Amino acid sequence: MTPTDSVRRLAWTLGSLVMVLGVALGAFGSHGLERVVSDPHLRDVWDTGVRYHLLHGLALLLCGAHPRPPRGVLALFGLGIVLFSGSLYALSLTGIGVLGAITPLGGLCFLAGWGWLAVASRRMP
Repeated sequence: MTPTDSVRRLAWTLGSLVMVLGVALGAFGSHGLERVVSDPHLRDVWDTGVRYHLLHGLALLLCGAHPRPPRGVLALFGLGIVLFSGSLYALSLTGIGVLGAITPLGGLCFLAGWGWLAVASRRMP
């Protein structure tokens, strides 16, 4: 197996696992979060976390279809999911507002990942 093949396999595996978790968290948000979180704004925050989680899970899968997926893009999207969506999940569950300060760092990871993917795609044969 070539290094490119192993990165593509990693992208598919990671993307699939991220999507499973995203669907589960989305289902919890729709069917169980209201029992835990009474504030409608915090439930909206949860939904935003799920939306970006799922979008970037699909992005990881997209990287698996890239002829030469850059490993750094996978890391940035993964870190972005943890920081962006993870901080929103934690904020929703705890109401601790300072957790929202972490969210933009995840957003920067997403932006950097998409930028890196754009540059890498320009170098495709």
